Amino acid sequence: MTQPLLGQLELPFLTPSAEGEQMRRIQLGSGIVAYKLMRSRRRTIGITIDQRGLRIGAPRHTGLLEIESFMRLHTDWICRKLDEWRASATVGPYVAHDGATLPVLGETWTVRLAGGMQRVRWQPAEREIRLEVRGGADPRQLLRRSLQERALDHFRERVGVYAVQLGRAMPALALSSAQSRWGSCSHRSGIRLNWRLIHLPPAQIDYVVAHELAHLVEMNHSARFWSQVERLFPDYQSARDRLKVLAATVPRI
Repeated sequence: MTQPLLGQLELPFLTPSAEGEQMRRIQLGSGIVAYKLMRSRRRTIGITIDQRGLRIGAPRHTGLLEIESFMRLHTDWICRKLDEWRASATVGPYVAHDGATLPVLGETWTVRLAGGMQRVRWQPAEREIRLEVRGGADPRQLLRRSLQERALDHFRERVGVYAVQLGRAMPALALSSAQSRWGSCSHRSGIRLNWRLIHLPPAQIDYVVAHELAHLVEMNHSARFWSQVERLFPDYQSARDRLKVLAATVPRI
C-alpha cells in the first residue's frame, strides 16, 4: 500500500467517492440530504461541504445515532452552505475563443486567437494572451501549457521567499493537476502545488504556499502548525476564507 501524501490542502472540485466512504441520507429541516460518511482514526466529528457535496468525517467507534444527532445540531449551517455551493457550482468547461476572458493572478486577461506555429505571447500592457494556433490544433491545450509554465515560475519565486522566512532550504517543487487538493507536502518528495492556483489572486497563492511550507515543520494541523502558518502569513484566516469562495470560479481548462 502506498503512503498517502501528508499536508494536503483540499480544494472543492468534483471527485469520485473514495474507497471506504458510505453514502447515506438524512432528513435535515424539511428536506432529505445525501452525505458521505468517512470513518477514520480522527478523534472528533467533522463536516465538509464543497462541490463534492456533504461529507462527514467521524471516529471509527462513533455510533450513527451520535453522528446524525451532531448533524441535526448544525442543520441551519449545513443547509445554508449546501445552498451556497449549489449556487456557485456553475463554472462549465472553458472555451478558448477569441475575446474570451480569463483570470490570471486575480486579474482579467483577454484571449486572442491567431494563426501560427503553436506559440503563446503574453502582452501585459494590453492584458492579452495571444494564442498563435496551428490549423486544427486545440487552443485550450496551448493555453493550459502556457499557464502551467507561468504558474511554475510564480510558485518557485513565492516558495523561495517563504522558505527563507521559515529558515529552511528551498524544497523540491512540482506542479499538480489534482482534482481534490490545492497542494501537498512530503518530507520525501517536497511540495506540489496545483497549477490552477495561477488563476487566483497572489494572497490566496501565498496562503497555500505558506500552508504547505509550514508542514515542513509540523506535519499535522495542530495549534503548533497554525502558529507556523501565521508566522509566515499573518492574515492567513481571511485569505483562507476568500480562497473557499474563489475556488468555485476557477476555470476548467
